[in-house]
Amino acid sequence: MRRTGLYALAVACAVAPSMVHAQAPKAATYITDEEVKKVNAQPGIDRTIRVVDIGNENFAIGVIHRAAPAGRGTGAGAGAGGGAAAGGGAAAGRGAAAGAGAAGGRGAAAVAEPCGEQMATPPADGTPGGIAHDSQTEGYLIISGAGTLVTGGKIVNGRRSAPESAVTKVLNGPSCSGAIAGSDVVMKVVKPGDIIIIPAGVPHGWTNITDHVDYLSVRPDPDRVLASDYVNPTIKK
Repeated sequence: MRRTGLYALAVACAVAPSMVHAQAPKAATYITDEEVKKVNAQPGIDRTIRVVDIGNENFAIGVIHRAAPAGRGTGAGAGAGGGAAAGGGAAAGRGAAAGAGAAGGRGAAAVAEPCGEQMATPPADGTPGGIAHDSQTEGYLIISGAGTLVTGGKIVNGRRSAPESAVTKVLNGPSCSGAIAGSDVVMKVVKPGDIIIIPAGVPHGWTNITDHVDYLSVRPDPDRVLASDYVNPTIKK
């Protein structure tokens, strides 16, 4: 009986890879330049184009538009007005200074669970409007415009986004939004053609956007926190 059981286990192990392979997608996904531009012309900040189930993970492509804060040529990028934050909609931000509070965030203002390092007196030189995604890595390709990308450090006095909200399910999954501070913060001016890879858990945000910055966002999703098989309504056939 034991020999029969071991034989059955060996057969199952041998067949499993072929079963996984058989379930893998058989076709490529094409996104045209016209579709990217059509999505980028829509209102809002973080516009997911598609989320594709590629077999072993989901894979998301989006286009993000950040404007300089209203009334200023430069400013605190992600946390101020003009839709400069990376939240999912005109009223949503990456969580202004204190995170995803009343101004919105990548989750929703209804969720106010603290996250990050809580401080009674936050650092005066912190950058408002940062965010760190629990499990979502992002790759950026700057398309147009310029600004200063802030990465590293830690989130201070953050607020957690809702992991199952309509916004985060399409965008970045559960995240912590708040000010970015720390001795290891990196501030780098980026321009069209630059590529940035931001691992999951690394805080990031923007400042000194002189007019705007648009960038393509690539999001591999091994934990499947993003909505599978999503297609932006503007290009849905």
